[in-house]
Amino acid sequence: MTVAANTATGLGSRLVNTVLAIKPLANLAKHQARQMMVKRAEKIGVPWTKIVRELRSQEWESHWQQIYNPQLQYPEYYCCSFHAYEQGNLSWDAAFEVEVAARAVHAGIWSDAGAAGDAKLRQSYHEIVKSQLPKSPQAILDVGCSVGMSTFALKALYPQAKITGLDLSPYFLAVAHQRSQQQNLTEIEWVHAAAEATGLPEANYDLVSIFLVCHELPQSATRQILQEMQRLLRPGGYLAIMDMNPQSAIYAQMPPYILTLLKSTEPYLDEYFTLDIAQAIVAVGFHPPTITCNSPRHRTIVAQVKH
Repeated sequence: MTVAANTATGLGSRLVNTVLAIKPLANLAKHQARQMMVKRAEKIGVPWTKIVRELRSQEWESHWQQIYNPQLQYPEYYCCSFHAYEQGNLSWDAAFEVEVAARAVHAGIWSDAGAAGDAKLRQSYHEIVKSQLPKSPQAILDVGCSVGMSTFALKALYPQAKITGLDLSPYFLAVAHQRSQQQNLTEIEWVHAAAEATGLPEANYDLVSIFLVCHELPQSATRQILQEMQRLLRPGGYLAIMDMNPQSAIYAQMPPYILTLLKSTEPYLDEYFTLDIAQAIVAVGFHPPTITCNSPRHRTIVAQVKH
């Protein structure tokens, strides 16, 4: 039996699901999960409260207006609680806290990384991807780009490339847009759209990057997104995915209390852990992918499109 099966369908996980089905207990778990992240951030030197306060004091309406797509209809799976936010990613709270949260969560990946854990995780991903690409991509799509952390990392790695960041949250994209202007990276294009139906031109990209997105999706959405990425890639183009590794022993050995907190903030974790993502990638028109562990609990998947 695989670790994925143990984590997703084992007795401990089923008990956690039973607990989380009780709304007051689920709300308590979300609150505890968030408090744990805030305390960890402050402990490792990431001033969560100060950073968020400064973001709240800034003007955001103009950035919102420049990226918001009023015709977009949000998929049903997206309109739910994520990451302890009742409105999920469709809120300023989530947008203002996502970067400090990432630094807090990723601080524990390596025992000696601390606040640098997030940067180390991104570097480990890019080293693997770059080693497998035969040449530097000239057009890159960053799917689920959030507030632009992954997009800016791609721009630093491939400065000559035309880069597009795509996300469902206009709140996240407003922050990304503001930061790109601050950094004089105005050539980055920000697109407010669903990854399943981007509306972007066919065969337009050399590389599609999906960083820490798939674990937040039901399997049906993941399969649709993979099909759309196949459409968007040029002949010989590459898909790269970095996400949690269901085969990691860390998840199999996770204490029930911590697993409860984790699953309270990640509603589709069971679906992600039971998805055969390699099979799903091949099924939509890619060559069999390479899968490489890039941290004790993450994996990097790279696949070349067939057409």
